[in-house]
Amino acid sequence: MTMRVGILGCGYVGLELARQLHGTHDVVGVRRSPEGIDAIEATGATAVRADVTDPDELASVPDVDALVFAASSGGRGAAAAERVYVEGLRTAIEAFGSRASPPERLVYTSSTGVYGDHDGAFVDEDTPLDPTTEKTRVLAEAERIARELAAEYGIDGGVARFAGLYGPNRYRLGRYLEGPVTEGYLNMIHREDAAGIVRFMLGSTDAELLVAVDDEPVEKWAFADWLAGECGADPPRKRTEAERLDEEGLSEAARRRILTSKRCSNDRVRELGYEFRYPTYREGYRAAINAYCETN
Repeated sequence: MTMRVGILGCGYVGLELARQLHGTHDVVGVRRSPEGIDAIEATGATAVRADVTDPDELASVPDVDALVFAASSGGRGAAAAERVYVEGLRTAIEAFGSRASPPERLVYTSSTGVYGDHDGAFVDEDTPLDPTTEKTRVLAEAERIARELAAEYGIDGGVARFAGLYGPNRYRLGRYLEGPVTEGYLNMIHREDAAGIVRFMLGSTDAELLVAVDDEPVEKWAFADWLAGECGADPPRKRTEAERLDEEGLSEAARRRILTSKRCSNDRVRELGYEFRYPTYREGYRAAINAYCETN
């Protein structure tokens, strides 16, 4: 059945989602910037310029059957995150939920950062949240709003917790080829699969909460060595967690990131039937490796 899907914050993942939905569903992409509007139109979607935190501007967005909240705070601090993820999400739910034809489905894109530290153990959808920073506490609060406030308006609210996103323009080969690389785990998902899981959730009432991560969490040192081998480069310099923590000028936020270790499981995503385009980093990084080898 054809749906009209609204993507609020139609950026890195949202644009890919719009591309995947184009041709089978009507898509409305919402961004604040003129450049963002051009990018949305390039996918074939209808573009609307609006701020997700402004109900008057959201009034210009047409009615939709499903809503995806994928807005970003732009990597800024906790205050900006709260304005977008909490206030913006609440504003969007109230604005669309109060309409004569409210959406039936909402998917909010969160982060696996809400789990906090688990000393390298596996986490999944049933693992209790333990956010350790102001920003991840904001994300956890936004998850609650996505499910509870949406339900008050009769909207089926779902949450996709993204692991580390990578893909075009976000491969970061230089970071791992040049080093130094600090020990720890990487939990990753290619942009196409991040968007694909959101698309999957739009069509599945069983997918209320999913950890969006690929099949294989990997140690950073092992990933860096594999990448160097594939690119014909020397392995990068390694540094231990203790060495990194001893560096001068290390921010508290960076310290907490270093001390946060976990491996994320995608068992539930697999059990529900989602098929990955890039099951691991080996497939996902192939295009970047080929491009590197052609120019070096």
